[in-house]
Amino acid sequence: QVQLVESGGGLVQAGGSLRLSCVASGSIFSINAMGWYRQAPGKQRELVATITSGGTTTYADSVKGRFTISRDNAKNTVYLQMNSLKPEDTAVYYCNADWKSHLYSDPSRYDNWGQGTQVTVSS
Repeated sequence: QVQLVESGGGLVQAGGSLRLSCVASGSIFSINAMGWYRQAPGKQRELVATITSGGTTTYADSVKGRFTISRDNAKNTVYLQMNSLKPEDTAVYYCNADWKSHLYSDPSRYDNWGQGTQVTVSS
């Protein structure tokens, strides 16, 4: 099993930036795709961005042009650079990983999650 530890969240004003990090450990040899989900209060967890081991990325429409996902395979770490933050980006951000070249958009497909990191954007 893969253990995931997210960090980097915080409180920021609208228009500001944050960089999230997620370190994977354990059965990391099986990892291909990594990515970020978020869950806002009262809403379902949603897929935000993904990246394969080869660097192919995907983004939710709501964050395209503002968020950038990257990874350091040597450090088993995935990052999410978040710019031009909006109050609607306020959520707990979680990362996950899969042996496949994609992550499921349905988060219920995974039962292994980290503790998440809180991002709060004030207006």
